[in-house]
Amino acid sequence: MTVSKILISACLLGHAVRYDGKGKPLVHPAIDRWREEGRLVTICPELAGGMGVPRPPAEIEKGMTGADVLEGRARVMEITGGDVTEAFVAGARHALEFAQAHGCTHALLIDGSPSCGSGFIYDGSFEGLRHAGNGVTAALLEQAGIVVCSDRQVEELVELLAKA
Repeated sequence: MTVSKILISACLLGHAVRYDGKGKPLVHPAIDRWREEGRLVTICPELAGGMGVPRPPAEIEKGMTGADVLEGRARVMEITGGDVTEAFVAGARHALEFAQAHGCTHALLIDGSPSCGSGFIYDGSFEGLRHAGNGVTAALLEQAGIVVCSDRQVEELVELLAKA
């Protein structure tokens, strides 16, 4: 029996890769078990796309989503006004290739991120306003058939993997 691999946001494992130079470790027994079983495949799409740490905060403009970015209808903009769309799309493509190369069927990504958000993302105003939608990487992974869960859905992911 082949064990399903899980692509996981590097920040959720405590890696200091977020825009603010910090990690956001997710503590859960399932994460520990998956790590011990060698099921976790770690990536930060933003770093994979060539961005550094720290970096200015970025959001998808005008309340749009990652799918809009992938289809060329929206951009990912830094709070400073810089357009980082290309880096986010490149990072998403690297994440998808990496996930496929490692046999990942599921992904556990940090919510809210313009890359990894899967339940909510910020609306592009840089005022902390959220809306439902996927980031660029989450959207691309889902388009490719990879099941994406947010860091708030670990229990759901446990159930999904038990059925797989």
